[in-house]
Amino acid sequence: MFRDFWGNPIVAGALWKMIETDRIPQTILLAGPEGVGKATLVRRFAAQLLGDAEKIERDDLSREENRTIIADREKWPSEKRSEDPLLFASHPDFVTFPPDGPLRQISIQQMRQAKERAQMRPLKGKWRVFLIDQMDRANLQAADSLLKTLEEPPSHMILFVTAENPYDLPSTIRSRSVIFHLTPVAEEEMKAFAKAKQLKDAERRVSLAGGCPGMACSLNLAVYEKRRGVMMAFLEAAAGTSNFAAWAQKSESFLASKSEKLDYHFKPLYSLLEDVAILHGGGTHIRNRDLRESLQKIAGHVSFDWLRQAVEQADQLVAMQRRNVQKGPSVDNFVVSLRGI
Repeated sequence: MFRDFWGNPIVAGALWKMIETDRIPQTILLAGPEGVGKATLVRRFAAQLLGDAEKIERDDLSREENRTIIADREKWPSEKRSEDPLLFASHPDFVTFPPDGPLRQISIQQMRQAKERAQMRPLKGKWRVFLIDQMDRANLQAADSLLKTLEEPPSHMILFVTAENPYDLPSTIRSRSVIFHLTPVAEEEMKAFAKAKQLKDAERRVSLAGGCPGMACSLNLAVYEKRRGVMMAFLEAAAGTSNFAAWAQKSESFLASKSEKLDYHFKPLYSLLEDVAILHGGGTHIRNRDLRESLQKIAGHVSFDWLRQAVEQADQLVAMQRRNVQKGPSVDNFVVSLRGI
């Protein structure tokens, strides 16, 4: 089985079998939560198929040097990014296209580049492997451009696409893909993973990561907890367990900061909403265990309909932020609308 890959043995086994039998679909869609190991599994697959695992691992987007490249490009004017589409290709036959720019989107220029590069023959062996990571962050034009590649793929190309929610992708892309769903890793295996990686504050990381090894590794706990504190104040005001003035005071510096993007706060927001839903339904096993008392108070103060609308509006807020809508008015409106339920 694939080296150093944790969880989802059925999916990993199916991909391993494809290599063994030399029966590999040309387009494979891996769906699942952020950090669960979708891109990692693609790299393990490519390393087994192509060799030179060390080169392929250099394209891990969580590596400090790659995160720096992606962050620096946010400061580039859009014209410069269009002229130089972002990709990583340390191995000549393995190419990764990650989200780019301030809104972290897959661009049409990247997909055009993918189409051009797809025509190149492999340098070694008979395969080239492309990874389009977080394809659910592509706009319609980029998705259409990818579709043209999928309609007539070169025989030597294997294309992996990842997405948190496959239904955020056009049905035309899903219909041309073999889809695998990756699920969160069980807590005991997460603990073993944290021990093997010698993670600092392992218990806390495992709890907050919600079964996602990548998140457990990459979490900056101090920054995460600061952002979670803002989202907790947001939920308390929205549920009516604190007044709007408390939210306004807590959010003032956050809303005024250009560097503190709302995108960064979605992960803790969804984890808090998940915990409230669990407590509301009578469950006890939550991720944000240190906030149990406050979360229980919210759970006892809201209805199932409130929870449903909170998730729906959070989803809408995610979509709006990807269109660069101002975060201040949109977040305040979110609070006010939920307080009115």
